Amino acid sequence: MNRTKVFTGSPWEPLVGYCRAIRVGNRIEVAGTTAMKDGEVVGAGNAYEQARYVLQTIEHALHELGATMSDVIRTRMFVTDISLWEEFGRAHGEFFREVQPVATMVEVKALIDPDLMIEIEVEAVLG
Repeated sequence: MNRTKVFTGSPWEPLVGYCRAIRVGNRIEVAGTTAMKDGEVVGAGNAYEQARYVLQTIEHALHELGATMSDVIRTRMFVTDISLWEEFGRAHGEFFREVQPVATMVEVKALIDPDLMIEIEVEAVLG
């Protein structure tokens, strides 16, 4: 089965050996995505802004593979401060209120940069 991949140009992609998203048949998997742009954290200290930026990045990757946010069936959110769940959830709801994929949010000790507050990965199915 063919694999179609999306890369964002992150310096970690070739170093670690991964892509932002991959489509195999009608399934799309989007890797854990953070609020990084050109090596800088977007929205440092702002849970809502980081979550929105991450979801916009995911939306762009899905579009490159012929999908939309409506095709998402699962989201996983890894957050560094679960007490901010409402801010993360508000951003998630703006993108998925009508879609209502299954969702998980768990607190983690840390992400790759100490200013990152959230990492999100999604699964989508076309058709």
